[in-house]
Amino acid sequence: MMGFNLVFFIARLLDFYQILIVVWCIMSWFPIPREGIISDLAGAIDSLVSPYMNLFRRFIPPFGGLDFSPILAIIVLRLIERAVLVYF
Repeated sequence: MMGFNLVFFIARLLDFYQILIVVWCIMSWFPIPREGIISDLAGAIDSLVSPYMNLFRRFIPPFGGLDFSPILAIIVLRLIERAVLVYF
């Protein structure tokens, strides 16, 4: 029973990280003020998401001003989540 709870927790953690990636993408569309809570929140999300996104930016550079690396990053997270759910 304990293993099931751990697998469920990991799956929900991966879901939350996918949401962070989407929020990070949406926040990039709008100007962020230099000071305030929104700036702090954007900085925190950026520090969590950017290292993972940089892995995919090496392989998929921005094309025509559009960054498609978040799509691949989310697909990889979904595949990892499914693997965790199926094999454990």
